[in-house]
Amino acid sequence: MKVICTSPSFAKYDAQPIDTLRQQGFELVALPADAPLSALQPHLAETVAMIVAFTDVNEELLALAPQLKIVCKHGVGVDNIDLNATEARGIFVTNVPDANKHAVADFAFALILNAARQVTTAAVETRAGQWPRIFATDVYGKTLGIIGLGNIGKQVALRASGFNMRVLAFDFYPDQKFADEHNIEFASLDRLTEQCDFITLHTPLTDETRNLFNAARIARMKKSAFLINVSRGGVVNEADLFNALSDNAIAGAAADVFDHEPLETHPLFSLNNFIPTSHIAGYTDGAISAIGERCVQQIIQCVKEQQRPVNVMNSL
Repeated sequence: MKVICTSPSFAKYDAQPIDTLRQQGFELVALPADAPLSALQPHLAETVAMIVAFTDVNEELLALAPQLKIVCKHGVGVDNIDLNATEARGIFVTNVPDANKHAVADFAFALILNAARQVTTAAVETRAGQWPRIFATDVYGKTLGIIGLGNIGKQVALRASGFNMRVLAFDFYPDQKFADEHNIEFASLDRLTEQCDFITLHTPLTDETRNLFNAARIARMKKSAFLINVSRGGVVNEADLFNALSDNAIAGAAADVFDHEPLETHPLFSLNNFIPTSHIAGYTDGAISAIGERCVQQIIQCVKEQQRPVNVMNSL
């Protein structure tokens, strides 16, 4: 029973997930994250499970995997997996929605602080011998907008309380109980966009959220505001963001995610008021180990125990 893994971070810090698979009688086939279908094809006929990061799991791939029972996303977003096609074939699709919530929330707040205090600019200019005097922006006491008050967004809100921030939130499925307990105010998307000093995105990429922050939405932001995206690249229209930042229509932005990854260059990289990182928000030793173990347990539940695994994302 083969398990194909194309996530480069699977079992990176702890071999226990691999040991568990082998103890359960599975053969792990580790392939690069960008492995083409031709590299997967020799193994697919015997594959019962996949652990994927960004591999495009589409109808063409599924047609070559008659024994496939489960596709585990080594993370949260499943926009690279055809949910309809997997459902039609009776293949479970799972994710791990909360194992890296602290890591991503920490990173989101790091980007907020970096953008506000211009830490990256200060570091680069100091290394170059310039000894800059950078007058930046406070975070303490400002208004934070959280779009997507789910597992990660909630953790960002809890961190914001330590900075005495007023927190506005927008969510398609609002958790009013959590909001009431933590002094969070739900607001319309327009009101949040217009009133917040920092806006951080924690929403999946869907038809509703694609290009959620386009030219019209960004134009509603304060000129002094910052936009932080650690969700999915398609949630922000990158061309519109470039134009806004170039015109100083907003103070700055940071993104850990992009429409197309990996990237060697991008127009946004040329801007001093933009901070890019390489989709690493969830990459800590603790988070990666927990995600790997969860994926393995989902595979065991589905294949060996023949039970419905947890965190199923399609409609099976």
